[in-house]
Order: sequence, then C-alpha cells, then structure tokens
Amino acid sequence: MPFSIRSLIAAAAVTVSFAVSDGGASAETGRASWYALTSKTASGERCDPRALTAAHRSLPFGTKVKVENLKNGRSVVVRINDRGPFIAGRIIDLTKGAATRLGFIKSGVTQVRITVLG
Repeated sequence: MPFSIRSLIAAAAVTVSFAVSDGGASAETGRASWYALTSKTASGERCDPRALTAAHRSLPFGTKVKVENLKNGRSVVVRINDRGPFIAGRIIDLTKGAATRLGFIKSGVTQVRITVLG
C-alpha cells in the first residue's frame, strides 16, 4: 500500500528521538531552556523556580532524568512535572534552579543530553 507524503510526515512527527546508551538507559540530545514561573504545572503542582524539576513533551510525570550540559560538563538530576517546551528545536525546559546548576542562566539555552534514570 503506498504512503502519502502527509502520512510519512505524521509518522516522523510522532517518532520518539530516544536512543539506547551504554547502561540501557534512554538518552536524547538537543537544546534546553529555563523558566521561573510560579503557576501550576501540567501535573497540577505549583512550579517552584528553585526546585530541580523540568518540562518535557512526552516523558511521564515523576520520571527522573539526568541532564548534562554539553558545553561545560555540568549535570543535574531533575524530575519531570510539566509539559513543554513548545519552541521548535528544544527538548526540555528546566527550572531556574536546575539551569543555575548547569551554568546557563545568562545564555538562556544550551546544548544538553538527557538520560532517563532507573
């Protein structure tokens, strides 16, 4: 059965970009940004800009991920409690607290690798 261009694009859009890394954990590489809101997150909890939490488009709430800043080697473990980012090319939105630990507050965005833990 032939596929239309539209169905191929739709299939590509839902493909998850995680790959298996050395310990069997899932890893994804892309750009990260940060935010410092105090409104409710998609999970229903209030966002705390100092907390080590993050927004991801598809990972289940409560998932813990290691985020590595590929520009300076710093890393932090965060818990997914929100949805986003909604800007093309970005794979995760971190709280200001997590971004501070990763050292990219001034630049606003950085290249990261995220690895799903346990």
